[in-house]
Amino acid sequence: MAEINPENLKDILPDISEGVLSHKQLLSAVERRRNFAIISHPDAGKTTLTEKLLLYGGAIQQAGAVKARGEQRKVTSDWMELEKQRGISITSTVLQFDYDNITINLLDTPGHQDFSEDTYRTLAAADNAVMLEDAAKGLEPQTRKLFEVCKLRKIPIFTFINKMDRPGQEPISLLDEIESELNLSTYPVNWPIGSGDMFRGVIERDSKEVVLFKKAARGKQSIESRLKITDPSINDLVEKELLDKALEELELLEVAGCAMDIDLIRQGELTPVYFGSAMTNFGVRPFLDSFLHLAQGPVARNTNEGPIDPLRETFTGFVFKLQANMDPRHRDRVAFVRVCSGRFQKDMTVNHARTGKSIRLSRPQKIFAQDRAVVEDAYPGDVIGLNNPGMFAIGDTLYTGKKVEYEGIPCFSPEIFCWLRNPNPSAFKNFRKGVNELREEGAVQVLYDTDQSKRDPILAAVGQLQLEVVQHRLENEYSVETKVEAMGFQVARWVKGGWSSLDDIGRIFNCKTVQDSWQRPVLLFKNQWNLTQLEQDHPSLELTSVAPVVSGVNPITL
Repeated sequence: MAEINPENLKDILPDISEGVLSHKQLLSAVERRRNFAIISHPDAGKTTLTEKLLLYGGAIQQAGAVKARGEQRKVTSDWMELEKQRGISITSTVLQFDYDNITINLLDTPGHQDFSEDTYRTLAAADNAVMLEDAAKGLEPQTRKLFEVCKLRKIPIFTFINKMDRPGQEPISLLDEIESELNLSTYPVNWPIGSGDMFRGVIERDSKEVVLFKKAARGKQSIESRLKITDPSINDLVEKELLDKALEELELLEVAGCAMDIDLIRQGELTPVYFGSAMTNFGVRPFLDSFLHLAQGPVARNTNEGPIDPLRETFTGFVFKLQANMDPRHRDRVAFVRVCSGRFQKDMTVNHARTGKSIRLSRPQKIFAQDRAVVEDAYPGDVIGLNNPGMFAIGDTLYTGKKVEYEGIPCFSPEIFCWLRNPNPSAFKNFRKGVNELREEGAVQVLYDTDQSKRDPILAAVGQLQLEVVQHRLENEYSVETKVEAMGFQVARWVKGGWSSLDDIGRIFNCKTVQDSWQRPVLLFKNQWNLTQLEQDHPSLELTSVAPVVSGVNPITL
């Protein structure tokens, strides 16, 4: 064995210790991360809750209301001009901030059902979900649909029952609805004292404390006071009948309700339930404190090589969202990347799984709604923004070391189809650029006629509002006025076997054959009856309403 010169030890030991520290640093960073998406039906208060979470995290100094009036602030998460005009969220937003030594990545999703596909994509990047429910309306259709996506992905769900300061259903009835309709066990972490105008606060089951709230000035943090349930002074602050009723209901829950089980929470079988009012800040801070304690950190995600652990030394991540013109002054395009393993560093070179190319990531950005800052490093659970000069597609995997490819994000069947016409030929260049960029980011699906002479694209959307957004953005971001012409189809199905399967069965009737951006055949039907008839006439033809992800193929551009 070669003799080691003591003089060289100072050169060797730092390398060894540096490697150990690197692993410890990664472990510490992963343990500090929490990542979650908020899902709800429209008007349940999702964007308002997001603003209050940012307020408590110190990320903003004053929360805005969703529907701005007069000089009232605009909300941070609704950055797009059309969102500000309509008072709704129509695109997903990423917001990262620190709270109590935890780095939180909050994925704010559209509540409107017309933008559900954007929400599905965002949930692919989430480790936890917060299900927001209106105390008066209970479970609503969009909430049920998004819950099914969470269940499919086995995402832990935390329930926040909002608007307790307004007249609503009895708390126990709301729990029964969740358990019976979603087949999801519930565990109320806190319990409301009163409701509507008589809402006084919540009782925390774990600490046996009463958390009372006083309304603060609009947009400011509420004033909290805590008392033990046995403190005699509580009788001077809360009406006796309200407190007695809350305590009786809690006793019933202790006997007949589910027990707290963190394993069941993380398996998606038990949901912790919180009560409050996002608009008036009732219950928001207790929810945030409890959520960060119970929520799971970054978890392993499936690839073609099996699950990848977040503590894997080499960097991996996937693109789950693209967004054009977040800064209209620069006409930029941003790819949102969920970091899944290892450490991401500025200027690192990564491999692009779909194309096989190596890419140097020189200007990674930390995303906070429309605002961005250059980021030096990021860890599993974080979301970073990358400049996208057309090289990224939704579902792309980036990696270092051995090649891996994460499970892709599929396309879902649209229900509205129309030709998109450009009446001004001189604006074709901008028209083409706008359609291609909006297709890339998934604002709408774009189909193409198999007749190459027909250059007008076909917009395929889940809801009518998607089409309005596309036209609005083309006009305001690309200076192109467009017209849409309905096609009269309501159902789309992809052909599993591709073009060869269609050739095998010959001519088909009562449907139109088009191709998607990945050159795959898509059949459009006027109604479900026509689809059923085709399936009966050609049982060997396999159709699907969910398009699988394509690897190694470049999309069609206009």
